[in-house]
Amino acid sequence: MPKIKVMIVGGGTAGWMTAAYLRKALDSNVEITVVESPTINTIGVGEATFSTLQLFFQFLELKEEDWMPQCHASYKLGIKFVDWNRERRHFYHPFQRYDTVQGRSLAEWWLKLKRFDEPFDYSCFTVPAICDAGRSPKYMDGRVYDHKVDSYLNAPASDKALILEDLKIQYPYAYHFDAALLAQFMAEYARKRGVVHLLDDVLEVKRAEDGSIACLHTERHGQLSADLYVDCAGFRGLLINKALGEPFVSFSDSLLCDSAVAMQLPRDGEQEGINPYTTATALTCGWAWNIPLFERIGAGYVYCSAFSSPEDAELEFRAHLRARSSKCKASHIKMRIGRNRNSWVKNCVAIGLASGFVEPLESTGIFFIQHGIEELVNYFPAAERNEQAIKSYNKAVADCIDGVREFLTLHYVASTREETPFWRATKHDIKVPSDLAERLALWKHRLPTNKTINPNYHGFEAYSYSVMLLGLGCRPASSLPTLEFMDHSGAIRAFKELRRRSEYLASALPSQYEYLASRYQQEGQRMHAAII
Repeated sequence: MPKIKVMIVGGGTAGWMTAAYLRKALDSNVEITVVESPTINTIGVGEATFSTLQLFFQFLELKEEDWMPQCHASYKLGIKFVDWNRERRHFYHPFQRYDTVQGRSLAEWWLKLKRFDEPFDYSCFTVPAICDAGRSPKYMDGRVYDHKVDSYLNAPASDKALILEDLKIQYPYAYHFDAALLAQFMAEYARKRGVVHLLDDVLEVKRAEDGSIACLHTERHGQLSADLYVDCAGFRGLLINKALGEPFVSFSDSLLCDSAVAMQLPRDGEQEGINPYTTATALTCGWAWNIPLFERIGAGYVYCSAFSSPEDAELEFRAHLRARSSKCKASHIKMRIGRNRNSWVKNCVAIGLASGFVEPLESTGIFFIQHGIEELVNYFPAAERNEQAIKSYNKAVADCIDGVREFLTLHYVASTREETPFWRATKHDIKVPSDLAERLALWKHRLPTNKTINPNYHGFEAYSYSVMLLGLGCRPASSLPTLEFMDHSGAIRAFKELRRRSEYLASALPSQYEYLASRYQQEGQRMHAAII
């Protein structure tokens, strides 16, 4: 059987995650090559992720101690939204589903019993208390704080899901890491397993008579050809857009932020601790991220260029960061917000930024890469292209990105902030997708359920929608009428038990710094012993 040749153009996180996953998933009859430019730098900011990234590492048979120390990684229990509502009260979007009482979520019971007493997130989840205390999601012996999923996490690999849509539980934490270091780690993983790495620049993409890619002409290695080309060349879309001419569908009519200024900030983890969450703080023309890694902080300001120049955005961002940013160099990034009409065209598949991107408000960049890779494996081509498989792939990718677009648009239209031109524009000037507009009308009276959110797979569940609506200040006027006819005592006990457990976890769990420092020291000693 002749070998199928796969050529990945572009390294970085997308290129090397793709190479590593394909190498693990496909047999030796598939030859994989990564062509990476030695002159083009990747966008190397600190990355925050979905909790489902754990599936990726499980599939590669990598444990946390294998990769986290080398990528300066830390744990993420959720996102802390600061100043996103009129009252400027922060709230958490956690990786944690609501408990239920008599078949109704605690959010519904909160609307009935406690909406005027305390914030919904502290009433309905344990994560806010853990985050406020700066705790790790794991005890020092490695057990996860969430006993409901601990048995699953410690189960044999054969009993676990390996792809996104098969996952039935909610993982209790995700990760922060240095994206450049993860790319290096994935590159080493892939090369050790036979992936060919060529440092070269693509000068020309030659097309065949049927419009597909015939070969690449490179500066150092001359002509290179493959059966399948994977475009991981970032926002340039070198193959999918420039060579094949596939149209890009912009989301600028509903997501206004198109630019960012990023910095790497110093931080003394031992003295200051390491927050187990990403922070998203609303500013005048967008919002700022804070991603705490083990050895530094990745920070950035995502803004709309129609309301701020790069210079003014940097000034506002430095004022937000105060003295910590005084000696830090700023990197300015122009973002392409939207997706390709099709991410698979003829013999070319785009993954990562070359496929689609929305502003990083919910840490979906790595998630899109993971989803695109999994779908590619599901439809991996034989010798001849299957047009129905390509069509199915494109629908799955488009549905996923479009679903996230809806969810992010919700963040702006449901926010009760309107005091600056940018925030007023997010209420009155943007296009709200028609399906989302219908759902918003319903959610004014009832919290979202899995039946009333976007039905296509896009990584978010109904609880995430209700968390954002309640946190942003857009809450139903009343609780479910059926609760009037139900006994409240079980819900009252559930709230008390959740408060008790929150207080216990906030005191019993080690700090994130304490846990990671211990694990990283152990890993350093193990590696030193191996070298000796």
